[in-house]
Amino acid sequence: MTTTHTRPAHTAKQEWASGMTAFAAVMLFLVGLLNIFRGIMAIAEDDIFLTTRNYVFEWDLTGWGWIHLVLGALAVIVSIGLLKVSVLARAAGVVIAGLVIIANFLSLPYYPVWSVVMITISGFIIWALCVVKRDNLFDLSEERPSHRA
Repeated sequence: MTTTHTRPAHTAKQEWASGMTAFAAVMLFLVGLLNIFRGIMAIAEDDIFLTTRNYVFEWDLTGWGWIHLVLGALAVIVSIGLLKVSVLARAAGVVIAGLVIIANFLSLPYYPVWSVVMITISGFIIWALCVVKRDNLFDLSEERPSHRA
């Protein structure tokens, strides 16, 4: 007697959940990449950004550049882990997106419009990672069976 191992059929709920995780992974990758570029800009040229006087969280723009550079690099690494549907990567993605929101809020006077855009995108990333139940996911790196009849 031989036993045949078959994979369970993927449901529409699993497709939706995996799509949300893929969305979060791609958006986190883009946020990380843009933060890396923003960090390089702040480190290389301080005069690109608007400077304000009497701001409560007044730091040297080079310091802000390093913060954005490190957060961007972490976001890119975590986004790659999200494609493997790791619970640790999902938790790290929420933490990194939250830190990106805080960093962009604190640097709001230096680059206001872009900070608001990054805060909004990071909010969508957190939503996409938190709305999906763990048991509805399948590995995004695996080949999925086609649904053609």
